[in-house]
Amino acid sequence: FPVTIIKSGTGVAGNGPAFAAWGSSGTSLTNNTNTKITYDTEEFDTNNNFASSRFTPTVAGYYQLNANLLLVSSAAGIVGITIYKNGSLFKNGAQIVNSGDYVGANISALVYANGSTDYFEVYAIQNNGTTRTTLGGQAYNWFQGFLARTA
Repeated sequence: FPVTIIKSGTGVAGNGPAFAAWGSSGTSLTNNTNTKITYDTEEFDTNNNFASSRFTPTVAGYYQLNANLLLVSSAAGIVGITIYKNGSLFKNGAQIVNSGDYVGANISALVYANGSTDYFEVYAIQNNGTTRTTLGGQAYNWFQGFLARTA
């Protein structure tokens, strides 16, 4: 069978920015308090746009962002994970917890970034009664994204 190669055109991501980072140790989440999640280890950062747990894309376009966390909780309540844009709540996700040993939450969103001043961070909140700590590790506490399409 012949293979047709499609040439990238205008508006295609091609070799746009991509990153993946994770937290090697947990972040303490005080009861009912939005807390910025710490990501101190990079798997990759193709355009040097990730630093200090913040993604600041320098190419204008649409980005797919994904984040996950896992924490120990044996109490009922809610665990929420959110994407902040420029310091404000932007996209929200939540996991209702009945009870159990581990509670996870994740979020996935397609977002627009202007390529100059926009930045993204991940925050979490929980209301299980006391301070809970996210599990550290590449499999449990991560944030990643890539340019899906230029503006």
